[in-house]
Amino acid sequence: EAVDHGDVSQTLSALRSPDVGLYGVTPECAETYQRELAEAKKKKMAADNRLNDMREWRAGARELNDAYLKITQTRCFACCLLTLFWFPFCNLYCGFLLPHWIQSTISGVTAAYNREQLWLANESLITKLQACCRGYLVRQEFNARLSFLKKQVPAITCIQSQWRGYKQRKAYQDRLGYLQAHKDQVVKIQSMTRMYQARKRYRNRLQYFKDHINDVIKIQAFIRANKARDDYKTLISAENPPMVVLRKFVHLLDQSDQDFQEELDLMKLREEVVTLIRSNQQLENDLNLMDIKIGLLVKNKITLQDVVSHSKKLTKKNKEQLSDMMMLNKQKGGLKALSKEKREKLEAYQHLFYLLQTNPTYLAKLIFQMPQNKSTKFMDSVIFTLYNYASNQREEYLLLRLFQTALKEEIKSKVDQIHEIVTGNPTVIKMVVSFNRGARGQNALRQILAPVVKEIMDDKSLNIKTDPVDIYKSWVNQMESQTGEASKLPYDVTPEQALSHEEVRTRLDTSIRNMRTVTDKFLAAIVSSVDKIPYGMRFIAKVLKDSLHEKFPDAGEDELLKIVGNLLYYRYMNPAIVAPDAFDIIDLSAGGQLTTDQRRNLGSIAKMLQHAASNKMFMGDNAHLSIINEYLSQSHQKFRRFFQAACEVPELQDKFNIDEYSDLVTLTKPVIYISIGEIINTHTLLLDHQDAIAPEHNDPIHELLDDLGEVPTIESLIGEGTGSINDPNKEMLAKTEVSLTLTNKFDVPGGENAEMDARTILTKRLIVDVIRFQPGETLTEIIETSATSEQEAEHQRAMQRRAIRDAKTPDKMKKSISVKEDSNLSLQEKKEKIKTGLKKLTELGIADPMNKYQELINDIAKDIRNQRRYRQRRKAELVKLQQTYSALNSKATFYEEQVDYYKSYIKTCLDNLASKGKVSKKPREMKGKNSKKISLKYTAARLHEKGVLLEIEDLQLCTCLLNCLFPLGSHGFFTNQRVLFVQDLLQLQYEGVAVMKLFNRAKVNVNLLIFLLNKKFYGK
Repeated sequence: EAVDHGDVSQTLSALRSPDVGLYGVTPECAETYQRELAEAKKKKMAADNRLNDMREWRAGARELNDAYLKITQTRCFACCLLTLFWFPFCNLYCGFLLPHWIQSTISGVTAAYNREQLWLANESLITKLQACCRGYLVRQEFNARLSFLKKQVPAITCIQSQWRGYKQRKAYQDRLGYLQAHKDQVVKIQSMTRMYQARKRYRNRLQYFKDHINDVIKIQAFIRANKARDDYKTLISAENPPMVVLRKFVHLLDQSDQDFQEELDLMKLREEVVTLIRSNQQLENDLNLMDIKIGLLVKNKITLQDVVSHSKKLTKKNKEQLSDMMMLNKQKGGLKALSKEKREKLEAYQHLFYLLQTNPTYLAKLIFQMPQNKSTKFMDSVIFTLYNYASNQREEYLLLRLFQTALKEEIKSKVDQIHEIVTGNPTVIKMVVSFNRGARGQNALRQILAPVVKEIMDDKSLNIKTDPVDIYKSWVNQMESQTGEASKLPYDVTPEQALSHEEVRTRLDTSIRNMRTVTDKFLAAIVSSVDKIPYGMRFIAKVLKDSLHEKFPDAGEDELLKIVGNLLYYRYMNPAIVAPDAFDIIDLSAGGQLTTDQRRNLGSIAKMLQHAASNKMFMGDNAHLSIINEYLSQSHQKFRRFFQAACEVPELQDKFNIDEYSDLVTLTKPVIYISIGEIINTHTLLLDHQDAIAPEHNDPIHELLDDLGEVPTIESLIGEGTGSINDPNKEMLAKTEVSLTLTNKFDVPGGENAEMDARTILTKRLIVDVIRFQPGETLTEIIETSATSEQEAEHQRAMQRRAIRDAKTPDKMKKSISVKEDSNLSLQEKKEKIKTGLKKLTELGIADPMNKYQELINDIAKDIRNQRRYRQRRKAELVKLQQTYSALNSKATFYEEQVDYYKSYIKTCLDNLASKGKVSKKPREMKGKNSKKISLKYTAARLHEKGVLLEIEDLQLCTCLLNCLFPLGSHGFFTNQRVLFVQDLLQLQYEGVAVMKLFNRAKVNVNLLIFLLNKKFYGK
């Protein structure tokens, strides 16, 4: 009844009732009891409704019997009664729960509750146990599945692939069908998408470039530079440069406005440098003569008026000669007059000097046909002028060729023993050294020696004395100066006696140590200066060594290197060390000079270096210096390596990249600046020695000399009237300079190859014009392909620009007429002319059509490389000429300072003498007066007694001399045929001439004659 009402508490109370006799009732399971009993009752009622057959009644009886037995066993009377009376009516009261069913339900619920509480108390342990069990079961199942799958891998793979393929094909077919159904829409969407993506990529890329514009420019420049560099490497290094590469650089053969301007600047600067060199040389010679005259003035006062006259002449040159140097160009009747006769004469001289300049054989032979004193003057005046003092690469190359040819000729014909090069004074060696110590080589000596020389000069405490006697005397003088008493030591002693004193030996050792120290500095400066030595000196040293080895094959290497050392050190460097002021190694003010100690120090150093260079030991009189012989041997090895390195230079052609055809492709024609006197002198010498310098009658120089005819006079070349033979201005007129633009009368030098070379040059020039405007892989393809109208128009415009530029070109730089005519041809006409030229070159064996005329392409590539080198050399020449011009201006300024110094000195002399009344301040006033000249007459016998007149050939002194009178005057010594001025006698005395001849018969003692003149007319 409690169960039916669903009252949990009532059900619990009924179950716990002692009368019922149920056990294991737990209050916490009241709701569960209620639910389970209600469920059991529903099942009981459902089951009671099905017990209708007998089988069910028998089962019920057995059950009743069993229940009775259980009740009986409990010995509960009430229960027994209940059973006996209850079961018979159980069918009538179906749906009631029996007690044992209730107890069973309660026990099950309570047991479940107790078990749940047990599990809750041991939850973690149970969870762990469950996890282990599950893990074991899962692993066991997984391993079993994995083992199965491994055994069935082929089948699984096949199934999966088939399935995936099926799914993919199905999806593809479905998608394809969908897209085919919407084809127009798909195309439109795709185009829009692609457009958007392309536009976006473009804008992003464009923005990226804008953000990195500087980097882009650098990268582009780098790439272009690399490409150009690779192309140029191909051009210069490839054996057969391709036409594509050649076309990129063919524009380098053009002459731009900058090229013309640089050429004009170079010509102008070269003219100024050459003019200034000649002017400075003349001024230097006049200053040297002034030195001599002032020196003679100190001994003989009578030359004061001559010194004054020379000073005025010197001042006039200094101020006016530069402006009058090129006066001949303005003369209307001179060599450059506008007449056919003068023009032919000018061209003949230009042809002659071009041949002399480019063919060194003539001048090399001419030098040795003259006496040495004349050949030296001829070299200084004419030859250096002919080569413009090597003011550019071409003229330096030609001058060195002359030196090379002349040196070989001199060694071949003049040198019999190898030591004669050292002991003698070879003409060519002297010329080479003189030239390289001049304006061009002076900077090299200054760079090598100036720092160490200046260091020696600035060291005031340095005092090198290696002579024991000098050391002894300076020691004695020092003691007397300090004590104020005369020394008891003898003044005149021998070197052995001087070395017996300890103080002398100590000072000598100190001097030797100092000398070794400073010599080391000079030696280090010299041996490290191989690259600073002018190429010309090193090349001539190499020619000297090779020529001597060729003529004297038995000569050893050491002997040859000693001769090279004699050239490079003794002749070239040693004088600059001994006298640095004379070679502009150091700068001195006007009137300044080196002290005695400085000169002695430099002389001692130069002596040490000379001994080291020649491997010469100290012995004999210099035995006291033998202690440094080991040092000399060590230094000689350094010099030896220096001389070997100096001789390692490239040949002329490799150094200058010039050959006999270079003049045909250069922009400007060579120009020289030469005086009228030098032209006449050269013409005269060539006529006098033409058979010796050109034995063959068909030699070109004979034709040129025939064109010139007789030697002209100075007046005819200048354009002035004939003057007197003794005209004092004639000497100045001979020094008037003229510029000659040298040209070759003969088309192309080379004899047998003349036609070949001319044809090659012309064809290459046409090829360059064509390949610039018409593309093609090979020359054959270009000349066989017709030019388009655009290419013809572009070519025509380029030729018009070239014509305009050529019209502005000076005459000295204009091209030949044939080149101008070729410029007027069209592209097609040029190609026809190229075909003709190629055919001729093929016949001559120069070009080969089988390799598509690659030889000519290689020649053009070589011309491009040479043009670049020429531009580089031209820029270098401009810089070098500017430096030379600046140095020459400085030297001219120095000479002007010397002129002012001399003027001041002469003015002082004039003032001093005028105060004594011996010399008039105004010589012109003396000319206006009829002053009587004082003179004395001596007979030949009287002069013979005084020793002045020594003898007269073919005459007996005793019979004839008494009747001969020789007047003496204040101006000199008079005879019937000539007048000997005192300055002439003094000049002879200065030159060391003790005896001179009069009219090739009488011999006069110069010194006694000067003494007699001084005694009779000027007192002491």
